[in-house]
Amino acid sequence: MNAINSVRQSSVSERIIAEVGKSFVGNDDAIGKVFMTLLAGGHVLLEDIPGVGKTTLATAFSKVLDLSCNRIQFTPDVMPTDVTGFTLLKQDTHQLEYKPGAVMCNLLLADEINRASARSQSALLEAMEESAVTVDGVTYQLPQPFMVIATQNPTGSSGTQLLPDSQTDRFMMRLSVGYPDEEDEMEMLVRKHGEYENGVPAQLVDAKTLLGMRARVGQVYVHKSIYGYILRLVRATRSHPMVAQGASPRCSVALTALSQAAAFICGRDFVIPEDVQNVYFDCTAHRLILSQQAKHEQVEGARAILREILKATKAPVLKVK
Repeated sequence: MNAINSVRQSSVSERIIAEVGKSFVGNDDAIGKVFMTLLAGGHVLLEDIPGVGKTTLATAFSKVLDLSCNRIQFTPDVMPTDVTGFTLLKQDTHQLEYKPGAVMCNLLLADEINRASARSQSALLEAMEESAVTVDGVTYQLPQPFMVIATQNPTGSSGTQLLPDSQTDRFMMRLSVGYPDEEDEMEMLVRKHGEYENGVPAQLVDAKTLLGMRARVGQVYVHKSIYGYILRLVRATRSHPMVAQGASPRCSVALTALSQAAAFICGRDFVIPEDVQNVYFDCTAHRLILSQQAKHEQVEGARAILREILKATKAPVLKVK
């Protein structure tokens, strides 16, 4: 990707992020990182209290990118077939016919995923890893691009349960939207109840264009020293005394892809250490299981450990010609 194309793609990315911001106010960093994850071919877990705009953020992306979007509200009575679909015997032909589930779309909004049973949660595993679902022995490919944006309330909320490790690890990023500041919350009120004409985001690109952008993200150059930096950051989680289970190799792959997406959005065709640092916490923290010692000593949490690792790991110095 030459310099002119890099600038052009950076401009398109900025316009997409700004357009989503017309609907979702208060956290531009969250918008940018959801878009990074989409470009990197991953999935996002939005974890926060109700009412801070998690669903609004997801639906805004579907409108701006012209993606088919399905929403499934997870409750304890949701069945796996509601997610994956099922086969039905047609009375006239006596043949099985596949009835698609909610997952058969470009962008699946899995709302309050931690209110569903573990069996229903696991129905998403194949879809998230392989972009396909298998029903009654037949595999069906999902539309491309495909992304899951799942929301969950804090696990202390009534009626919620922790996601299994295998499910959590398949989310490329876990983000927290957080409360908006006073100025942003005032803007929300004006847009909701006042005369605001530009609050509906417009379509800027389509699915085909987005797939082309994904392909170019995969071509962003990663120097060998950057690969080494990523490996040191991930592997350090596995030997840290306060961590019972460190980040998996899937984290190394995700961190590399997200770093490429971060560089792409900035208009560069190569990754720098700052790209890795920008996504390190949101890509890694949710994959760690802290030791009993850490819980006993009231360690601040996974992010505190990652800050320690990041500070102790020397970043490479790249010579840009």
